[in-house]
Amino acid sequence: MPRPQPRTKPPARTKSVRTTGPVPAGEPSPIPPGGWPEVLTLAEAAAYLWVPEAEVVRMVGPRGLPGRLVGSEWRFSRTGLEQWLRTPPGPSATESLLALAGTWKDDPDVDEMLAEIYRQRGRPMTEEGP
Repeated sequence: MPRPQPRTKPPARTKSVRTTGPVPAGEPSPIPPGGWPEVLTLAEAAAYLWVPEAEVVRMVGPRGLPGRLVGSEWRFSRTGLEQWLRTPPGPSATESLLALAGTWKDDPDVDEMLAEIYRQRGRPMTEEGP
């Protein structure tokens, strides 16, 4: 009777993907033969955008990068990434807060509104000391 062969785990799929800078002469291009597929893995999206994988994951929520976590793996639409690249970035959180900070500066009704707010709360606008 033949002896059963031990089961071996298939080798993990690993790709050495360059994610920053132009491709030096003599190095293979990160573009797969036949072009990019419509649905990209995290490694492919990082290579497509020329950024590290960790940066791609960080950009998914706050920076609006379109991506989905399917189970435990990320998937990205190539068309969605192209559209995201064409869209100009919005203002940063700091820029938004600074824009709001000066909104009320010269408004003539601010003092009246503030007095009404304090009146409705039943509190004086200034606190009296001891």
